[in-house]
Amino acid sequence: MSTPFDPIDLAGLRLRNRLVMPAMGRARAFGPGNTATDSMATYYAQRATAGLIITEGSQPSVVGQGFPHTPGLHSAEQIAAWRRVTDAVHAEGGAVFAQISHVGRVGDPGLLPDGLMQVAPSAVAAPGRLFTADGMKDFTTPRELTSQEVRETIADFAQAARNAIEAGFDGVELHAAYGYLIHQFLAPSSNLRTDEWGGSAEGRIRFAAEVVAAVSAAVGARRTGIRISPGIRYNGIEEPDLEATYVPLIRRLNETGPAYLHLVEDSRDLTGILRKEFSGALVLNPATDGFTTAEELALIEDGTADMLSFGALFLANPDLPARLRAGGPYNTPDQSTYYGGTDKGYIDYPYLNV
Repeated sequence: MSTPFDPIDLAGLRLRNRLVMPAMGRARAFGPGNTATDSMATYYAQRATAGLIITEGSQPSVVGQGFPHTPGLHSAEQIAAWRRVTDAVHAEGGAVFAQISHVGRVGDPGLLPDGLMQVAPSAVAAPGRLFTADGMKDFTTPRELTSQEVRETIADFAQAARNAIEAGFDGVELHAAYGYLIHQFLAPSSNLRTDEWGGSAEGRIRFAAEVVAAVSAAVGARRTGIRISPGIRYNGIEEPDLEATYVPLIRRLNETGPAYLHLVEDSRDLTGILRKEFSGALVLNPATDGFTTAEELALIEDGTADMLSFGALFLANPDLPARLRAGGPYNTPDQSTYYGGTDKGYIDYPYLNV
């Protein structure tokens, strides 16, 4: 029986434990051109005792940005700035993957250069409103990608992965969850296409599968992970038949062999089905009434998952593995400092006195 504190071999990468810090947007890429800062390097280095850190989502292209002060992985300046982060994490003995995230139809077009607008598989606006620098605004209707532009976007993901490795990351995680671009292709509510990129479950999973294949070809499957959130109705996603989409997706992914599947759980039954189907490691973000706590550690011991991701607790507790081993106590996350702001609520959470 494995415990959460046992090392694990992740496709050849030795991790010190099975506790994962997942990607959490903090909107503090205040450097020129949406670049990482010294405070970001400190933030991630403080949490290097995680088995694996997955950084906040980084856009693979200019048009992939949807929110202010989110970092990118598409310019020389961004690569150099991320190198300071990865060096800091590695100096503390940690392992770190970059999450590559394209927002698709979700986001504020006011952030984009003149002439650009949000893009998506289909010209369908997300329902609801979003917070912008100018207050709450309705989501805009995106421009539908042409088939050629879909292929160019896949190439953007692959290049961003190469950039991540150049920046010193140990690997990359592809964000196919929470209603962002890859998820938009998977969901019938946002993908109304009738060409090879839609029209059926096989067509809708093609973009995700080809992004994983292209990134794996660029940097190696062992350096590639993917995060999915089947059934999570975020950013207007509706998925009426999860097994019909995600079982074929997992089977396509197995052809490429990514290192891990990071599953944001909606149904424990579906988790069991996908775990049996997937050939790599399963990182689980379990369904809870709030955020992941020590109670969920048993999911590693009983074999439900290989690794467990802790979001808000890692945000507020830089030494979370030590606190989990000791049974607490835990700092309480300050939600008012989650996005943007200063170093308060970012790099000033206290360590456990032992």
